[in-house]
Amino acid sequence: MPHAALLATDHRPWPLPKRPWVMTMDWEDLLFLHWRVAAAALQRHLPPAVEVETFDGSAWLGVVPFRMARTRFRWLPPVPTAHRFPELNVRTYVRCAGRPGVWFFSLDAQSQLAVAGARATFGLPYRYARMRWERSGDEVSFASERRDRAGGEARFRARWKAVGEHQPAASGSLEHFLTERYCMFVAGKNGVQCGEIAHAPWQLAPAAVDLDECDVTQQLGLDLREPPASVRAALPQTVAGFRLTQWP
Repeated sequence: MPHAALLATDHRPWPLPKRPWVMTMDWEDLLFLHWRVAAAALQRHLPPAVEVETFDGSAWLGVVPFRMARTRFRWLPPVPTAHRFPELNVRTYVRCAGRPGVWFFSLDAQSQLAVAGARATFGLPYRYARMRWERSGDEVSFASERRDRAGGEARFRARWKAVGEHQPAASGSLEHFLTERYCMFVAGKNGVQCGEIAHAPWQLAPAAVDLDECDVTQQLGLDLREPPASVRAALPQTVAGFRLTQWP
């Protein structure tokens, strides 16, 4: 039976990879927080081949808390301490050799094994953090404090709930630009690598958020004091991931 994430493909900006998927996961209780940022403030943290993309005259910085679930490599059972854990990433939106994608500045996770595995397998800037996740009815609470000091200090605390109907982002909208991304770029030893994913279109709803602390961008020299310009809660996603390949 095909992976559930591969059943719908009409929404994708390019065809599915011809190679088999290598990893499966679910993303639950996910919140997209986005701030306008000057493109130059982010471009200096990227390799020359990777260019920040803008929308409405701005680059956009995303802070995304969620919970990983049912995470495993293909043909392997879930690892007890690395298949279900909270995660928090800091990201922006880029283009490399004509393809749009995501660039991760940091990814914090509660599972030490998952952190080590993702750093070794994908070359991603994962850091171990002490985290707390809780759902009470429609409200989600999330707190994170990075414990790996090599990545600098990073703390986050928020509560949120969806306050509207979940639906796909309209084509051409800011939310579509921010969320409908089907690859990430990573700096490899021999240049930029591309890691593709597959999933159904995002189902997003406006969200009410109490953002108590968001000190996760020190490494970028940015201070997110203003409220986020875009806040969206998402329904769970089932995701298939493909191995990294050299790009282009």
